[in-house]
Amino acid sequence: MELQLSSAKNRGRIALNNSMQMIHFVNVLLKDIFEMGREYPWEKPDRCPCCGNWKIWGHGYVSAFFHGFSSAIWLKRYRCPACGCVIRMRPASHFTRFQSSRHTIRSDLLYRINTGRWPKDSGKSRQRHWLKNLKRQMMAWLDWKADLIQAFDLLLNQGRTPVTSAI
Repeated sequence: MELQLSSAKNRGRIALNNSMQMIHFVNVLLKDIFEMGREYPWEKPDRCPCCGNWKIWGHGYVSAFFHGFSSAIWLKRYRCPACGCVIRMRPASHFTRFQSSRHTIRSDLLYRINTGRWPKDSGKSRQRHWLKNLKRQMMAWLDWKADLIQAFDLLLNQGRTPVTSAI
């Protein structure tokens, strides 16, 4: 996909693709971000992860929903003026595109494996989704049949999201 620039100064084409948005995981407490909102003191990345440029600009906020919070939480975004990459801040405690924390997902799966029932604090359809996808990931990436929790930890150590549907 290409974007046409209409101003006389910027005539030409700029190639746009999905890799122009990066997620930057940071160690933060969601409770603090929830309470402070846009006033939370986000730590700006040192460099652009795409091109290495040291100049990064604030690029506003984006709302995101997380399990256990009654409303959306504002996450900071930054933009690189050199390459146009948008850097979105995300708590390191959560996988990309997941509302529940890694700890919650793992503990809910462990509870299901040990008791045969799901805990009542999360939605059952969400939990079934995690278990089904963990089994798919295990079959796709691990050569041996492992205990599901061992598979979760091993996939996590490999840098994979153990409960994603993408393979």
